[in-house]
Amino acid sequence: MVGISGYGTQIPRYRIKVEEIAKVWGTDAPAYRRGMNLNEKSVPAPDEDVGTLSVNAAYNALARSGIAPKDIGAVYVGSESHPYAVKPTGTMVAEAIGACPHVHTASLEFACKAGTEGMFIGTQMVQAGRVANVLAIGADTSQGAPGDALEYSAAAGAAAFVISTKNIVAELLDTDCYMTDTPDFWRRPYSHYPAHGGRFTGEPAYFKHVEGATNAMLARAKMKPSDFDYVIFHQPNGKFPVVVAKKLGFKEPQYRHGLLTPVLGNTYSGSSPLGLAATLDEAKPGQLILLVSYGSGAGSDAFIFKTTKRLLEVRDLAPRVRKQLDEHKYYLEYGQYAKNRGKILRAE
Repeated sequence: MVGISGYGTQIPRYRIKVEEIAKVWGTDAPAYRRGMNLNEKSVPAPDEDVGTLSVNAAYNALARSGIAPKDIGAVYVGSESHPYAVKPTGTMVAEAIGACPHVHTASLEFACKAGTEGMFIGTQMVQAGRVANVLAIGADTSQGAPGDALEYSAAAGAAAFVISTKNIVAELLDTDCYMTDTPDFWRRPYSHYPAHGGRFTGEPAYFKHVEGATNAMLARAKMKPSDFDYVIFHQPNGKFPVVVAKKLGFKEPQYRHGLLTPVLGNTYSGSSPLGLAATLDEAKPGQLILLVSYGSGAGSDAFIFKTTKRLLEVRDLAPRVRKQLDEHKYYLEYGQYAKNRGKILRAE
């Protein structure tokens, strides 16, 4: 049996509402609320980055796993906002949690799919017997240019998972994927903000790949949407995952618990992993979960998990996702937000 033995998350306490952004740029906030199902998003503090978010999420995952840091054989951090262009985030996390020096690390990138990329690699390594335990993290402090549509959704957060053959809370039953060279979103060297293809990012990018991975996974597993208790799709906004869920035949009770974007924003590499964590916070033993990520460029990973009785025993050993989302929130005005995110620089 290979699967998740522990999971943990970290969400900044700072928030900004879509109205606060809209009033600066003279755009229609109700359109983002209704059309994209966005209300507010998380904002990292000046001293929060992918490294600090990943470390805190990792501590929470380890607390639930019952596995010692020294027994972690690999640490993979997926992000598109690593603190350094040339220096791995994985080594910083591994050192902070006490996994060094006999640990393999890597900083992964694949737009918003980088988090599940680490999970995909980690599960295969554990399944092959190369290492006993892998820590896979999806984290981002995502960027959106001032006034761009992305600014309404680009958020911050992290989710970490300990992959193992023991202390399993969610057994991995199968995986699949779907990839093409579709340039819907990119960031060139030296560019602070990403560029995107507007409506092209929905179709044929997001929907084609999410549907492709889901249908491939269902066919491979010989299952149908009604067989699952929960489903989580990548959530660039609050609209796309609902549209694709309904199109594929899933119902609102199946995706409700994992849909975080309306009150969190798009945490990029942490998006679908955070949705999985929120779902594990609510699931009962013996339930089936389908997770399908998406990363621009473009591709989707798909996973089928089955929860175990141990989930109930360890669930409250670390903060739940909704607790981190709902408690101790601090709302920023646009000026504070812009300063925190480096959109306003002090003159030298």
